[in-house]
Amino acid sequence: MRARGGGPGTPGGFPGGPELFRLTPEIAHLNHGSFGAVPTPVARVHRDLAAEAAADPDAFFLGVPDRVAAARGRVAAHLGADPEGIAFVTNATEAAGLALDALRLDDGDEILVTDHGYGTVVAAAARRARTVTVALDPDLPDEDAVREAVIAGLTPRTKVALLDHISSPTARTVAGPRLLAELRERGVTTVVDGAHAPGMLAEPLAGRPDFWFGNLHKWAYAPPGTAVLAVAPAHRARVSPPVPSWEDERGFPRAVEYRATADYTGWLAAPEGLDLIAGLGAAHVRAHNSELVRRGAELLADVTGLTPLPHTEGLAMRSLRLPEGLARTQREAAALREEIAARLGCRVLIWPWPGGGGIRISGQIYNRAEEYERLAVDLRALLAAT
Repeated sequence: MRARGGGPGTPGGFPGGPELFRLTPEIAHLNHGSFGAVPTPVARVHRDLAAEAAADPDAFFLGVPDRVAAARGRVAAHLGADPEGIAFVTNATEAAGLALDALRLDDGDEILVTDHGYGTVVAAAARRARTVTVALDPDLPDEDAVREAVIAGLTPRTKVALLDHISSPTARTVAGPRLLAELRERGVTTVVDGAHAPGMLAEPLAGRPDFWFGNLHKWAYAPPGTAVLAVAPAHRARVSPPVPSWEDERGFPRAVEYRATADYTGWLAAPEGLDLIAGLGAAHVRAHNSELVRRGAELLADVTGLTPLPHTEGLAMRSLRLPEGLARTQREAAALREEIAARLGCRVLIWPWPGGGGIRISGQIYNRAEEYERLAVDLRALLAAT
């Protein structure tokens, strides 16, 4: 085992990274992928916007549509998106509902999903049509194997494929460009849950899905309640706003974004997070986070004996399988997650799976090598006592 503080080859801390956040130092925050964290410069802009709204509500709200459009344009530039082809929304689940409603599916139409899909997003699909679930073994060796499994799950009734860009539990690519192209050739509309893509991937919209949505509050450093929905030109006119508003006649995206007297401050502050990443060097941030979590996963495997799952290179999350019998259900997974938080002082994701679930860790510029060492050593003792 490496000595505490990192051994040879262990990536050093990101210069100034921890100081950009106000996270509790006593806790090892190794679960950035679930909720993200807002850097202090972004939080400062967010607070200033809230103060501005409180000081003169009339001026603030009358100017909101144009200011949101300007913020959207800045976000689009970072994502490589058409600024008139994306809209701010509150989260991925809301975006999934808007996308699926735009398709106006008929009786008998099917939506293909996978057993790696995020629960509420899959539930949004199930409310609108019959879903067919493709089982993706967590041990599938590579992206080609994932692609083949999805294609094999298509039926003559498949109208839509709702797929993760990066799967939440197993932290691997599902909706890669080749899979999206093959689905397009078969006439299947693609809806991609890119919750983890903005800020983690250099080209989050690669593959040109029909609908794509991503959270900005995770890897893009935006405040909570901040996400975007990207829609291909052929579908934009069919996207209905969640509520009637004075911007309805403007169509997508303004009709989707404007919600009368709502809190728009997170959306207006969102570009600051992506600007910050660009200022730090986006490629450098991605490389650091990816290498850090790679070493962390290797250490966790070496010390605890857990089995690393096949992964996608370059991502800032990794997953390992837990011993058989642990985290078989959502309740068991939540209990183990909270036990690790309370007893080990580490925040991780524990995901359930029949027979035994897994643990997912993240790497972010505020993390240090010794946090993964602390988790590995203490988790080994906890698992031995289980």
